[in-house]
Amino acid sequence: MPWLTKRPGAQRSPHGLEWAIWKRLPAVLAWGTALPLALAALLWWGAPSGPVAGAADAGRLLWVYLLLGLVVLHWTLVLTVAIGCWIVRVMKGPAYEADPYPPPGRE
Repeated sequence: MPWLTKRPGAQRSPHGLEWAIWKRLPAVLAWGTALPLALAALLWWGAPSGPVAGAADAGRLLWVYLLLGLVVLHWTLVLTVAIGCWIVRVMKGPAYEADPYPPPGRE
């Protein structure tokens, strides 16, 4: 039996907020990735080219790592919201049939 077979006569629920969020997720992912990485690149390439001793170099490196961590956090948040939108979309969709399972004693 094919996976997710629609039941005949099943009705769908109207679209809600999940579709608006679903359509904006690619732009949110792109901007949320590009802005911190651009700032990290500015911090990295805007620094002096020679060796810098002391806290200045460590502070710059710390900011770069913080921004990279922010990007990874943003990806996980976007993925979590995308999974939630997908679940709501499937639950609002038409009813699906499962594999037939006759109850015991009805053979």
